[in-house]
Amino acid sequence: MPTYSALTTLPGEAAATALAAAMERMTPEPTGVGVFEIEDGSGLWEVGGYFLEPPDQVLLEVLATAFGAKPFALSELPEVDWVAHVRRELSPVDAGRFFVFGSHDADKVPDGRVPLQIEATVAFGTGHHGTTLGCLLAFDRLLEAGERPATVADIGCGTAVLAMAAAATLPGARVIASDIDRVAVDVAEANVAINGLQGRVDCVEAAGLDHDALRAAAPFDLIFANILKGPLIELAPSIAGHLATGGRAILSGLLVVQAEAVSAAYGAQGLCLQSRNDLGEWCTLVLQKL
Repeated sequence: MPTYSALTTLPGEAAATALAAAMERMTPEPTGVGVFEIEDGSGLWEVGGYFLEPPDQVLLEVLATAFGAKPFALSELPEVDWVAHVRRELSPVDAGRFFVFGSHDADKVPDGRVPLQIEATVAFGTGHHGTTLGCLLAFDRLLEAGERPATVADIGCGTAVLAMAAAATLPGARVIASDIDRVAVDVAEANVAINGLQGRVDCVEAAGLDHDALRAAAPFDLIFANILKGPLIELAPSIAGHLATGGRAILSGLLVVQAEAVSAAYGAQGLCLQSRNDLGEWCTLVLQKL
């Protein structure tokens, strides 16, 4: 069964939220409506609706005019098994000592590398995205420098690839992976099992660091947070509060143009920028608590 999408942009969060609420009342009813900030400094927001039947184009035109939005772009999306598609298309990823691969490439793991098997799923983090790759490379550089964190948290873990990288290279370390999405936590647990790391990574459902297991394990020597600019800034006090003195935070999920704002938010919490790595439009920051 095909899915139909209707996407537009407009200035201002309030107007975008109001437009999304109006779309929820459409007939045929959308299966979902999303509102997202376009994080390029333009002040624009994207509003998108998804339908199982062709949406009412006249009503969409009326809504766009009423809320000052651009005309909706309508598309018919064919039914695709995206997980199967991604499995076919994704190639292994080299990230320093780490080699991230799917089961279809299990015969390609080079000798002497740390293998991390990640199956394409609905959770984020296969190593192909510049943010995940940037975090793995930053962690690899810490290991090269002789750092051996004893306590590690992976906040917004997705597939748990970062937590597993820590568990695979830090024998005896306490590693906790958390995500706000229960589906992501289930995916993380499955990946931990696939990689033979049961008992080495604890996967928990949590908003940020709000979980008894994270509070009990703190302070952490290393915290990964590969999320987005907004949540990174909101979590700055919590991440700083859960870091040990001398501990490091590896942060990504942010665009190059957002790096200074995120760095400043953590600087205000007593963290000093140690390194920055830009991969295309994405940026990874390594900060240390002084």
